[in-house]
Amino acid sequence: MTEQGSGFVPGGERPGPEPAQPRLYERESALQSVRQALDTLRVRYEAGGVQLGSVLLYSGKAGMGKTSILQQIRTLAGREGLTVLSGRAGEQRTNEPFHLLRQLLLGELLALPAEQRAEVLGDWRNVAGPALGLVPPSGEDLDPQSVRRGLDFVMTQLAVVRAPLVMLVDDFQWADQESLVWLEELAVRCPELPMLLAIAWRSGELPEQAHGFRRLVAANSHHHLEFQGLTPPGTTLLVRAVFPEAEDSFNRQVWAVTDGNPFLVNALLNKVRESGIEPVHDNVPLLHDLAAEAVGMDREYWLRKLTTNTVNFAQAAAMLGTEIQPRLATRIAGMTPTQAADAIAELRRHQVLTGPAEGPLEFVHPLLATSLYKSIRPGTRTAMHGKAAVELENAGRPLVESSRHLLETHTDADPEVVAKLRRAAREHLAVGAPEAAVRCLDRALAEPPEDQDLAQVIYELACATLLTDPLATVNQLRLALTTPGLPDDVRVDATFRLSEVLAHSGQLGEATELTLAEAERLEPGPARVRLEVAHFIWAAFQRDEADGPGRSVRLADLATGQCGNDINARAARALRAWDLTLQGGSAVAVQALLDSVLDEVGGLPEGLDWTTSQWGLELPGIIGLTHIYTDRLDRAEQLFEEAGWAFRVNGWEGGHMGFAYFLMGLAKFRRGALAEAEVDLRNALGIARRLGAGLPLQWDAVGVLADTLLARGRVEDAWKLAADYSFAPPYHPTAMVLPDAATLYGKLLLAQGDRDGAVRVFVGVREQLSARGWHNTIWAPWAGHLAQALLPDRPDQARELAAWNVQRARASGVGSAIGSALRMQAAVLEGQPAVELLTEAVAVLGTSPAGYEHACALVDLGTALRRLGRLAEATEELHQGMELAVLCNADGLVGRARRELNASGLRPSRLRSTGRDALSRAEWRVAELTVAGHGPAEIAARLDVPESLIHRRIAAVYRKTGSSPEGLAAALGLRGEEPDTP
Repeated sequence: MTEQGSGFVPGGERPGPEPAQPRLYERESALQSVRQALDTLRVRYEAGGVQLGSVLLYSGKAGMGKTSILQQIRTLAGREGLTVLSGRAGEQRTNEPFHLLRQLLLGELLALPAEQRAEVLGDWRNVAGPALGLVPPSGEDLDPQSVRRGLDFVMTQLAVVRAPLVMLVDDFQWADQESLVWLEELAVRCPELPMLLAIAWRSGELPEQAHGFRRLVAANSHHHLEFQGLTPPGTTLLVRAVFPEAEDSFNRQVWAVTDGNPFLVNALLNKVRESGIEPVHDNVPLLHDLAAEAVGMDREYWLRKLTTNTVNFAQAAAMLGTEIQPRLATRIAGMTPTQAADAIAELRRHQVLTGPAEGPLEFVHPLLATSLYKSIRPGTRTAMHGKAAVELENAGRPLVESSRHLLETHTDADPEVVAKLRRAAREHLAVGAPEAAVRCLDRALAEPPEDQDLAQVIYELACATLLTDPLATVNQLRLALTTPGLPDDVRVDATFRLSEVLAHSGQLGEATELTLAEAERLEPGPARVRLEVAHFIWAAFQRDEADGPGRSVRLADLATGQCGNDINARAARALRAWDLTLQGGSAVAVQALLDSVLDEVGGLPEGLDWTTSQWGLELPGIIGLTHIYTDRLDRAEQLFEEAGWAFRVNGWEGGHMGFAYFLMGLAKFRRGALAEAEVDLRNALGIARRLGAGLPLQWDAVGVLADTLLARGRVEDAWKLAADYSFAPPYHPTAMVLPDAATLYGKLLLAQGDRDGAVRVFVGVREQLSARGWHNTIWAPWAGHLAQALLPDRPDQARELAAWNVQRARASGVGSAIGSALRMQAAVLEGQPAVELLTEAVAVLGTSPAGYEHACALVDLGTALRRLGRLAEATEELHQGMELAVLCNADGLVGRARRELNASGLRPSRLRSTGRDALSRAEWRVAELTVAGHGPAEIAARLDVPESLIHRRIAAVYRKTGSSPEGLAAALGLRGEEPDTP
């Protein structure tokens, strides 16, 4: 949508108060849209509606009146008592992170009472606070995505406590990158908030990276006005507001030479007045030259218009850009306070600057600031930037403000400048602005640093690019490692970090070789152990390995040789515990190793926590995985909860949080909390999609999510998910550890009925894992599934394989492994042998935390008993399994149990997971006897059933009633009397 131009009446050179609100011309429909938007905002807010806010978008060439329409919105909103937040981006401040954001929010946040401000910041205080300028940076690097999430939270809370509010953003084309991205996201969710957001920008000048904003404009074209120049009649109205007697031909020529641009019309009228020219037809030929002079506004123009001192002050102000502090501009211009006061007065008279004399000052129009900045001679401009950097630092301003000036100075091999730029980069990273840090470090390298600091600066640049450009990080880390002068401890850190980046991008082989080569260069000691452990980590994560058993032996030797309890020794033992888990070794031995790694209460020791820079998240993750596959799910989930909390506190909401969601989802899947697992895994997958396709996190999340969907009985959904993400051979280079991708794919094929395809996959897995000495039957349960796939055609081989699987599971001593293996062995047998195996499986799984596997074993046992005609026992097991499946949200298993009961002519009980009505008849009988004071052994003898069954029924009673033994009678409404004999 376009609208013809606007204009405001120039106030001329007059002292006194600020000029009145400018009058707009040819903006009737725009003003009507504003009034309608404000009325709608107020009405919806008062009515408590869901769809509250809206967006107004204004574009046009410079001088077309965009600022004027925003001023009108401010006036109208103020009359209605609405909260108004406003900010104007500055051409000279595009390299200052969060500058526009702070203009918009900081003043209003500071105006809140301290207690209310704390509520608005909430748990995001240490993440969003530094970007807002409210909280000093902690020194830790913040994830930009987390900072934006924190800012979204703060904005939402502020919108609630100060609702309804209006936010005005001017000159958006100059927004700093950090504010731009945040505002793009805010504009998208604006309808959810009680606010009107109005954004103005110059046509054709949006930065290249504003992709989201361009999409927003396209999607909201009905709210977008592109301002055009004034029409000839509109120009005439504007001219006659200054010169009432202006002749028509004169007015027409004003329009012709300015193209109806309101700002240029005003500038030309000022020149006409200054020149003393009458607005008559005879003077029309003079307008062309006057217009050219007004548009030019070069150094000579300003020196003719203003005194030299005033020009110097105005240029210093232009260098500061927006929110100009008079004291700083005075020092940059090298003037006395008296001279500065005179300059400010003159600039206000000429309507160049506006605002109180004590500041902050603003330029009346950005074009004025641009012309004054460009009027500074290049050499002088560079010197003034250096002066501005010094004065800002002397004034106590943070380096994030002064560093933008250092970027504009000449290179001079000045160590002090390098040091300042490095400190500024650290400050940028601490507020979540890595791109600004990169600019500072790039400039520091150009200075350049002294030889002994060069490698260190390259390393710092590599760390700064990690979140925004991993490929650049790899190249810079390699350069840092080949540049002389890198301190030994930093060299170890750089090697480890480079190996991390390589591994996370799928280059595990290179990561493995790099850490080994660097380790062999070091003398024995903690640094060497650290790189050796890193080498073993990446080697274990590879899909293909030449000498897996040999690596395991070398790792065992390394772990055994660490006598102390330093962090590297603990890391070696943690990795050894994981390797032993993959081998299917004794869970007792594994837990003994982990106990020697963790602190007294089973937590991560200092230096091995989730956010340590020394080890990253791999080792804590490995410890959690080891807990998962040794049935210590309680410890695993506690670790993963700590991970999520730590990542949020540190503002790491990207890949780190995705990894935490994935690990928690895997733990919940193993526990049988399938619905919760699906939520966590989808969260992990969502983050993986944002980070980029094909990353290890995506593979891991897709694989376990597909497994979860299979467990929930949603085979088609699982298959579609795998197809959507190409979860099929060839697998990602790291798609073996969390858990084995090929085994998961084989399960998908088997669920689809493709037995031959599944057999080929499982046989390939057997060959590959056996060569590495990995026989964990939970992490890669290929043997049991291969046995089922082989059964129709090769039953003897299937039964032999299933028996071997049980043997391997028993060797580990892990309850869920043994129970699952017994259940899978029973699947290839029939009759009483199958019942005996399933009875043991149910007993073993009942002592493990693997709820879904337990439910499967119960339903399988009930099915086997039904086939033997033992209907009473079958009914009990099927009901138990069905109820546990309901708790697990395993809908497919619930359906199978129902079908088995129907096939027996039995009526499935109405499923209720909690309350007294959820008890089966057998459970109610046990509950009555328990309340009457009988113990499990006595109840078992009285009912002539195994005591183990009584224990299961009592546990089910407590779970369903939510009661303890002491409160059971009250929960069931029983008096403790002896029940009637059945």
